[in-house]
Amino acid sequence: MTRRRVLVQLGCVLVTLFMGLPLYLIALASFTSRDALNAFPLPLLPTAVSGDTMNTFLRTTGIVGGMLNSLTVGLSTVALATLLGVPGGYALARFAFRGRDAYQVVMLLTRALPIVVLSVPLAKIFIDAGLYDTTYAVTLLHTALALPSTILITAAVFAGVSVEQEEAAMVFGAHRWAAFLRIVAPQALPGIAAAAVFTFVTSWNEVLGASILTLNRRTLPAHVLATLADSPLAFRFVGGLVLVLPAIVFIALVRRYLLNMWGTTLR
Repeated sequence: MTRRRVLVQLGCVLVTLFMGLPLYLIALASFTSRDALNAFPLPLLPTAVSGDTMNTFLRTTGIVGGMLNSLTVGLSTVALATLLGVPGGYALARFAFRGRDAYQVVMLLTRALPIVVLSVPLAKIFIDAGLYDTTYAVTLLHTALALPSTILITAAVFAGVSVEQEEAAMVFGAHRWAAFLRIVAPQALPGIAAAAVFTFVTSWNEVLGASILTLNRRTLPAHVLATLADSPLAFRFVGGLVLVLPAIVFIALVRRYLLNMWGTTLR
């Protein structure tokens, strides 16, 4: 084994520990009995496993509703951002038009403004439209935040797909739409999956906008942020684990597409 390979393996181990150790400690504290959690020093191995804190947390008013609202908003944001962003990315990659570079810069300006600056005017608009305190309002806000990254990621993916293959399909009689579905889409699927993962994680972790635009139909992070400040320490660990777990599960479900994309890029 060469020295370079050893350094790469060592770097991978360090990055894994940096990312995984906090998750392990949060999970350990979440499933440790309250008596053991208050002991000093705290054990680094699960010696007093208990699900009482997790059960109590899940039975707390608003937690299950917040999880359902977060899943509804996250999946709706992924669907809406993909529906709008994929055609936009394809247009940027395949068609040359005046102001294309400036258009990409303008899209990024939506992320340059603080969310609180956007949320307050949006709250007034949603109140007038009758959408305030609904998951639709949060979905529209999250879609607006995620759409630029979806367009830019998919544009980069479509630019890597061979134009000659698509043109060859059209030469042999396929319509542009059929050439896209049969030639371009299968090769671009890993990149589209990566954009979907980024969109879902962005929506799931967004707190400030959801807190401003909702009162009774808050997403889980907004509800946890509003209630955990006065909660016991054990509840805070459980809240942190519940917040991060769905994003990890979602990434694990689409990991095959991510690995395919990275493998293609590395080659």
